[in-house]
Amino acid sequence: MRTLLILGFGIGLITGLAPSAPAFAQLAGTGDFHIQWEVKNRFRLFRNEADFQRLAVQSRGDGILAQERRLETASDGLGWAKDIVGNLCLDGYGELVDTCTRDGEKESYLNPKDHSVGVSLTGPVPQDATCVWNFDDGDGPVRTNSVPCRQEVRLRVRSGKTTVATVDVPLGDGTAQRVATEIAVRDVLIAGLGDSIAAGEGNPDTAVELDGGFCFRRFFRGVSQYYRPSRAGYTDDRSCEISSVSPTAAREWARHGARWMNPACHRSLYSYQVRTTLALAVEQPHIAVTLVPLACTGATIATGMFSGQRADDCPWVTGIERCSGTAPAQFGELKDIMAAVRKQQPNRNLDMVLLTVGANDVNFAGLVANVIVDSLAERLLLKQGGSISSVADSQAALDEDLPGEFSQLRTALKPYVGGNLNRVVYVSYGNPAMQSETQPCPGGRDGLDVHPAFGADSDRLRAAAQFVENKFLPKLRVLATCDGSKACKDANTERMVFVDSHQQAFARHGMCVRADTDPEFDRNCFSKTGNSFSEDPNTAPDNPMACGEPPSNYQPYMPRGRWIRTANDSYFVAMTYPEGMPAVLKPSDIHDALWGVLSAVYGGAVHPSAEGYAAMADAALPAVRGVLGLTPPPSFSTEALPPPTMSAPPPVPLPAAGAPPPRTP
Repeated sequence: MRTLLILGFGIGLITGLAPSAPAFAQLAGTGDFHIQWEVKNRFRLFRNEADFQRLAVQSRGDGILAQERRLETASDGLGWAKDIVGNLCLDGYGELVDTCTRDGEKESYLNPKDHSVGVSLTGPVPQDATCVWNFDDGDGPVRTNSVPCRQEVRLRVRSGKTTVATVDVPLGDGTAQRVATEIAVRDVLIAGLGDSIAAGEGNPDTAVELDGGFCFRRFFRGVSQYYRPSRAGYTDDRSCEISSVSPTAAREWARHGARWMNPACHRSLYSYQVRTTLALAVEQPHIAVTLVPLACTGATIATGMFSGQRADDCPWVTGIERCSGTAPAQFGELKDIMAAVRKQQPNRNLDMVLLTVGANDVNFAGLVANVIVDSLAERLLLKQGGSISSVADSQAALDEDLPGEFSQLRTALKPYVGGNLNRVVYVSYGNPAMQSETQPCPGGRDGLDVHPAFGADSDRLRAAAQFVENKFLPKLRVLATCDGSKACKDANTERMVFVDSHQQAFARHGMCVRADTDPEFDRNCFSKTGNSFSEDPNTAPDNPMACGEPPSNYQPYMPRGRWIRTANDSYFVAMTYPEGMPAVLKPSDIHDALWGVLSAVYGGAVHPSAEGYAAMADAALPAVRGVLGLTPPPSFSTEALPPPTMSAPPPVPLPAAGAPPPRTP
């Protein structure tokens, strides 16, 4: 938008007064005044402007990862999202609400009729002077405000309308200068689709709190049980002596779990999709960002996007004690949402889609289980339930199934983006098992000893890492960008914007990487050799950590060398007991041997940490700007973030903030 000085002979970027107005006189060098304006609380998922400002103040032009590290330190490692997750335009199940009260005003979330803006005057404003403001949207009466010239004026402006703002600035000699600008808020509608990486798995908005010991049984072992930290606040029996749990105890157990933006899908405010769109709102003062988050952990293209899927978790929120056990199909939800949008705006399309999907289609979780589950009894049971997959199995799915599923995905997306998939930003995965660009993690029990059956087999890990690096990730690029004669019917309209510039940095921050600056608890209590937990049956029920520290000392959101959650991290951050399990894998009670396995991985093992998702958002943001036709603010820094001191090779610097979007083939 342009700032204008109104003159008798026209409108232009010059100084002066309108000679036709008797109250004004033309003066030379009267002052370089400008009107500036911004949309307030412009990330519309947030109900409260204070939450938006709290994050915006930590954005200093050096990238989302740098901002995340500041926020982690400021929260003492407990995370910034815990104070915001209860103040979103979502219901208790984590679904969008039709009408959201934001800063005291009821708004339609999908079809806002107006936006709150702040307008102010810059320049050598006279001390204690009063300015007269006028706001004209062409429909109703002109709104007038007389306020101190240095005071911001708050008002609501019509969505889809241009409001002309003028201000008369007294100059102290009985004359005044008039300045004008146009205010036109652009509402950007963005859908977030995909799987657990799109949802933010591994990073609950409020992490679980742990203390004391909790007993789990074992399968067919000489040692029939073991202790790990329990959910803090759970006062029922923590031993393995009971064979079932009462409904009251089960509800109490659930109440002390982690909290997610959407429990059934483990959607999180830490997801790269939220962080990218939030950063866009922070840096672009003239837009309002309406995010439609639909990604769901465990989703495949067929089950999750085109059809419903089993829910991963249930809400613990007070007043909601049950959930349906299923999560709706993402395309079904998107269809309903766009129908509601188009009821008010018939020609409206999504401005953009953020998408990450495909890993579950090749059973990546089964590939991980094949690597980290070392005990024969657990391997046999998980294989019987279809939860273990070999590289050969995943390769077959990659070759035979994924291309056709991607073709269906493109067809389904087209109607929501005006037939042009150039408005879809596909953000690829990072390889979780690397310690350098050419070296996978060595294997062993480091980060995996939360369960006695876990231990990464070095050969299986190397094979999985090579499959991801050399087969899976390149295939995704081909499918998303139409880089191949058979990939797309019409590359001009079916080519997505592909983002993978974060992968080089992820290669230096895999799940085995440690840093000298890792939190003290990690360095003291997470053993590299797999001896993190007490095996003494006399002390473990009260003090489960071998280091003697209470589990509550773990800081889930602090900067670390690894950007990938280990199984230990997953347990300490989320300790999730999944709902959507096949019947053969349904545990009998919360001390069940299978719960011990699943609670260590279903909270996000081998998923990015909040830092990892922030790095993905840094990579995605330039592409998002390109799709939307936006430019970074002039003050945006282009300096790369210095890496922390690493015990593994140092990371490759992230792409500079504000760099141009990656070129699609």
